[in-house]
Amino acid sequence: MDENLGGLTPEQSRALHASRQRVIDSIGKNMDLYGITLSIGHLYGSMYFQNEPITLDQMSQTMGMSKTSMSTGMRTLMDLKMIEKVWGKGSRKDFYEVVPDWYQNFTDFFSIKWRKAVESNMTSLEKSLKEIRMLQASDPDNSSLQEITTTDEQKINDALNYYHWLHRLIDAFESGKIFDFIPKEE
Repeated sequence: MDENLGGLTPEQSRALHASRQRVIDSIGKNMDLYGITLSIGHLYGSMYFQNEPITLDQMSQTMGMSKTSMSTGMRTLMDLKMIEKVWGKGSRKDFYEVVPDWYQNFTDFFSIKWRKAVESNMTSLEKSLKEIRMLQASDPDNSSLQEITTTDEQKINDALNYYHWLHRLIDAFESGKIFDFIPKEE
């Protein structure tokens, strides 16, 4: 972090750096738990302590990462709505800054990941449900087939009900209604 730490003694500067690094490591480990690489977590953590927008080149230099890796990490963080591209006065380069609302970052991250998974899983379940119903219709007098497929149909409907509920949960995250039930800390 190449910010101006004028007015701090070398010991204070080292202590501040160590404190920030601990937070950056913690953020990286936390994001790693949710399937985001440790390096992208560290990138977000490092950007979190930047007090002004930063370019890809500056962040690449700060992190000691290649420009390609940095670009991939920035794109991932933008897709997750954790950073945003901002205008840099007098420069043609893209500048980036952290979206500092951790609550919004959490809800965006999980909404994006969950919605994608829910839609994929529901598509598979609906396809299987259609196939089971066609199988049932193909031999309506076969009691064994009807019994087995009716049980499977119920299991799939139970799973679909869960995914419908999960859609409502995602909607509550996206709309902010979740905070009516679990308020943000002040």
